[in-house]
Amino acid sequence: MRKTVMSLAVTATVGFGTIFGGTSVITEAASISSLKGEQNKIQEQRSGINSTINQKNNQISDLQNQQADVKSEITRIDYAITDSTNKIKEKTAKLESTKAEIMKLQGQMEVIKDRIEKRNVLLKDRARSYQETGGMVNYIDVLMGSENFSDFVDRANAVVTIMQADQAILKEHEADKQELEIKQDEVKTNLASLEKMVSDLQTLNQQLSAQKAEKDKLLASLKEQENEAHEGVMDLQEQDALLAAQQAAIQKAISMEQEAQARAAAEAAAQAAEAAKRKAASSSNTSSSSSSSRVSSGATPGVSSGYWTQPAVGYLSSGFGVRGSERHAGVDIANRAAVPIVAAADGVVIRSYLSSTYGNCIFVSHSINGQVYTTVYAHMTTRMVGSGAVVKKGQQIGVMGNTGASHGQHLHFELHKGPWTQDKRFAINPVGIVPLP
Repeated sequence: MRKTVMSLAVTATVGFGTIFGGTSVITEAASISSLKGEQNKIQEQRSGINSTINQKNNQISDLQNQQADVKSEITRIDYAITDSTNKIKEKTAKLESTKAEIMKLQGQMEVIKDRIEKRNVLLKDRARSYQETGGMVNYIDVLMGSENFSDFVDRANAVVTIMQADQAILKEHEADKQELEIKQDEVKTNLASLEKMVSDLQTLNQQLSAQKAEKDKLLASLKEQENEAHEGVMDLQEQDALLAAQQAAIQKAISMEQEAQARAAAEAAAQAAEAAKRKAASSSNTSSSSSSSRVSSGATPGVSSGYWTQPAVGYLSSGFGVRGSERHAGVDIANRAAVPIVAAADGVVIRSYLSSTYGNCIFVSHSINGQVYTTVYAHMTTRMVGSGAVVKKGQQIGVMGNTGASHGQHLHFELHKGPWTQDKRFAINPVGIVPLP
């Protein structure tokens, strides 16, 4: 849409015809009333456009507020991601430290295991006896083998000492086993806790990253909507500028119409006075008439009688209506030579611009019997009139070309019954109205 509006706005020219120039002057008051009516219609369109511009600006403001909220949320998520990432690094480092500690404990456990194994060798027989008898060791034979009481006492003390030593060894053995089990359980618990913590943090990090991706996507969408809204505002501003130019052209036409009426009235009064004078003098009168001819050179089309004339010499290469998948709002006149382009009727230029799509283009607005018409001339290689210029039917305004979005040298010519509008709803088929090849 932006491309089309810029094309037309940049290349448009509008003018008014048949409001001046001898017998083509419209003197009826109804003509001025009709022109003022067209001005009012354009003003209504401009009011609607300005209202839409305000709505678009409000939409832009709302989109900008939404973007600010999303950016704030993205900042919060970024902080959370940074925090979780730092914690992951911290816990991963702790995990590595714990694994190193595990390696150290494994070495200690190997020492404990070695001590246990050695005790198992030393206490092999007694431990087996202890296990088989449920803890009852038979020392009766040792005591009964004493030779006398003193020997009995010595043997009894020895048995007590051996039993105490056995108990101490067994207690150490049990303590080592408990220590080993405790350290194994502690290491496993710490390792599992750290691994779960790191896993949870990684999951959180992934969730935050997914949330950030969604927010980034939302922000991009909001920015795209804002850009579209800005383009919409620019389109509407271009439309308003073109409508304002058409209003100015119509106002100029009204002034010219009023001047023409005044001239016509003065001429009529002068003619009446002259007729009365001649009648009174009973003298014969002669009248002379002069005709002006437009000099046309080369391929300049001849000027037709009536309100309209052919805008260019060539052949009709494309007609009005649907063309492919789009609506062709005009006709194309093609020619291999760089032929002149002339105004199709008397008028006032309201826009003469260079467009990326319509190339060098002119919009001219015409007033014929109180009806406003708008003609468009596009793809010219040269424009010879500017905005606000008054042009006459058959006057050269440019040269046929191949500028803008054009395929081959031709004139794209449009006729609108009324002012030009963005949707081209007033475009009509010029065939049968404007002389064409």
